[in-house]
Amino acid sequence: MFLMIIVAANGFTFSIWNVLLNNFAIERIHFTGAEIGWLQSIREVPGLLAFTAVGFLYLFREQTFAIVSLLLLGAGTAATGFFPSEYGFFTTTILMSFGFHYYETMNQSLSLQWLPKKTAPKTMGKILATGSIATISAFAMIYLTWWVLKLDFKYIYIIGGSLSIGVAVFLWLAFPHFQEKTIQRKTLVLRSRYWLFYALTFMAGARRQIFVVFAGFLMVEKFGFTVTQITTMFLANALFNIFFAPKIGGFIAKWGERRALTLEYIGLIGVFISYAYVENSTIAGALYILDHAFFAMAIAIKTYFQKIGDPADMAPTAGVAFSINHIAAVFLPVVFGIIWLQSNAAVFLIGASLAFISLCLSFLIPNDPHAGNETILKSKQNSLHTHAAPA
Repeated sequence: MFLMIIVAANGFTFSIWNVLLNNFAIERIHFTGAEIGWLQSIREVPGLLAFTAVGFLYLFREQTFAIVSLLLLGAGTAATGFFPSEYGFFTTTILMSFGFHYYETMNQSLSLQWLPKKTAPKTMGKILATGSIATISAFAMIYLTWWVLKLDFKYIYIIGGSLSIGVAVFLWLAFPHFQEKTIQRKTLVLRSRYWLFYALTFMAGARRQIFVVFAGFLMVEKFGFTVTQITTMFLANALFNIFFAPKIGGFIAKWGERRALTLEYIGLIGVFISYAYVENSTIAGALYILDHAFFAMAIAIKTYFQKIGDPADMAPTAGVAFSINHIAAVFLPVVFGIIWLQSNAAVFLIGASLAFISLCLSFLIPNDPHAGNETILKSKQNSLHTHAAPA
């Protein structure tokens, strides 16, 4: 229940910030592809620094730090509309982003610790669906405040941020401090046997930038999508998660991480190539929804690590993983923003090539991953050792 409530609050507030992002940037601050690239790179710096969350565990328990992070997310979002300038937007984005990324780090760690391995994929799907219900509530609020009440960006941001602040206070007062089953290491952890998890995480971060930054920007800049149309697209994504995320979790639990990720990456290759050449706004919107649907399968990367990881490594590795995920995120939006000015198709074709690399990596996941059997290379190596052993 704690995880569902905090995920819902995060989903509501971040959805408000994210849905309004491109329209606020273009209509109020007159951003081009170059400035939006800089904004997104700055937004990802806290993600790159997610490994520092381990240091905060000397001051806070993970549960408490998750609540503090939600407060920061709410404060940054609420302040956004008061600073409609390039540097003002950069500043509030940094504050919001520190809260968001520290929250995501703690949420991943707590989920991997609290949820049983056999049911974790399906439960994560249910939690994702809960976040999507909150996202739909955010969209409903945007429709109400934007079209019915005719409120300015500023007031919508205030409402979105205030909800997370209120929920954070509620979580602090209403829930007990749960005891840790396994004491987490409070130092950075990098293990060679986790290399495939690190690689998959890095590539996921690189691909994610194209979806988060440039797919949405394409809809506004090339096809002229309004706030209402962008919100409708996000609404469709959220509805998909509500009905299908638990089923995707069940699919992962039944068929394994390897098959799930293979399906995701094959689909993303097709989606990114289609983005490069689409000229119809309806088809573009459909591609955006399909793109989001495939990303729901990223649960499989988390559950893959849960199966191979040391129970005491969940918190430090969650921080390291988020930092690895954001290495590409810090510089790629700027680089792609420059490429975008010359050819938006080239950005999406690069995205297809990144998805292909991820596909190749997914083939290395064994059918039964566990500690000592992290990759098929390790499985073959173990098999060779077994055959070579004397009778």
